[in-house]
Amino acid sequence: MSMPDLAVSVGPLKLKNPVLAASGTFGYGEEFSEIVSPDLLGGIVVKGLSLRPMPGNPPPRIVETPCGMLNAIGLANVGLDAFVRDKLPYLERLDTAVIVNIYGHTIHEYGAVARGLRGIDAISALEVNVSCPNVESGGLAFGTDPDVSAQVTEAVAREADKPVIVKLSPNVTDITSVAIAVERAGADIVSLINTLTGMSIDIEQRIPQLANITGGLSGPAIRPVALYMVYRVVRAVHIPVIGIGGIMDYKDALEFLIAGAKAVQVGTANFVDPGVCMKIIGGLTDFLKNHEINCIDEIIGSLNDRMA
Repeated sequence: MSMPDLAVSVGPLKLKNPVLAASGTFGYGEEFSEIVSPDLLGGIVVKGLSLRPMPGNPPPRIVETPCGMLNAIGLANVGLDAFVRDKLPYLERLDTAVIVNIYGHTIHEYGAVARGLRGIDAISALEVNVSCPNVESGGLAFGTDPDVSAQVTEAVAREADKPVIVKLSPNVTDITSVAIAVERAGADIVSLINTLTGMSIDIEQRIPQLANITGGLSGPAIRPVALYMVYRVVRAVHIPVIGIGGIMDYKDALEFLIAGAKAVQVGTANFVDPGVCMKIIGGLTDFLKNHEINCIDEIIGSLNDRMA
């Protein structure tokens, strides 16, 4: 049997394989280049980018939890101008999809970042993080309200010249309503889930273990929740879905693909094993060969969910 075809089309986004490194876990790609070649991945989603530089939250900013971790990094980043000047030259040399995760604290800021990234051929798509606090509405996250999520999507889609991916927050009552709203507003793709809000307490000092008090929970602990939300959103929208949440190996990735995700993002696992994305790609290849499946598309959306 010839080598299986791992190439996927995620709407307008063409990937050599369905494995992406998630935002905030792979830096700007160069940080991992001595361990794994980003060129071999389906793509990388670079660290969240804002209009101006952000220092992030004070430490401690990460705490390990059972089957996962809490982080309150605070989206620290170099800002738009420094990204274009200092980070883009390396990214332009890569032979893989480069997706830029963007965020803002006002709808205007989202649009401004998207406008600042226009005309850059090295960028394959924008991923819009709507889990950020909306300073114009008392700090409530944009992504918790379908109408506000749609407004952010419209602002980015109006300025962007690349496919727009909206990364959905799980911290909502019904994630499908948000997915439908951003689809109608012009999103080309949705990715989910972002982290779940959580906290941890030092019982000796009786203080929060994170300086920010709360943080985002990621890792294997959230995988069943993420998988269920992906399953629901795949059936609620007509645009492609990228699955995220606690993927540690190829078996985890296959669950999301079988549920209907067109691709997956690997996040927390990169901290455990910086070479994990390559292991997942290899595992997917071996699984297809062992099952005499010619291409990954035969797996995607193949879930038999009818009750016996």
